[in-house]
Amino acid sequence: MTTTPTPDKNGITRYGVAGGTGQGGSHMPFARAVAADGWLHVSGQVPMENGEVIEGGIVAQSHKAIQQVLAILKEAGYGPEHVVRCGVWLDDARDFASFNKVFREYFGENPPARACVQSSLVVDAKVEVDCVAYKSPHAAPTDVG
Repeated sequence: MTTTPTPDKNGITRYGVAGGTGQGGSHMPFARAVAADGWLHVSGQVPMENGEVIEGGIVAQSHKAIQQVLAILKEAGYGPEHVVRCGVWLDDARDFASFNKVFREYFGENPPARACVQSSLVVDAKVEVDCVAYKSPHAAPTDVG
């Protein structure tokens, strides 16, 4: 059972520090996301399940990575409409068009700013996605469920 994190003395809330799982089941030494003063920074997500990169090409892996970002946003009370910037790392630049088709499915109504680069990834995945979201601390609650 997951407990809802509470802000520390500086007003910073850290999500997922108690046991994020990386490749091979290793414990990851960083938070899945950190919130402060309405801003939420979501750590890079690769297409993993149970500590292993999922099978499949760029389309399947893109869906999984973005779905993981969205799940973390939801956990923190944010939705895709709050995302102001995404960072994308592609293992192969030829996957750019295919990734864009998947990305549009999730962010087409509220497109954020975005950077997309080709980079060798630390794990054997085709894509990694992170984001920064913002929700005014004084705004009415959003139904993200």
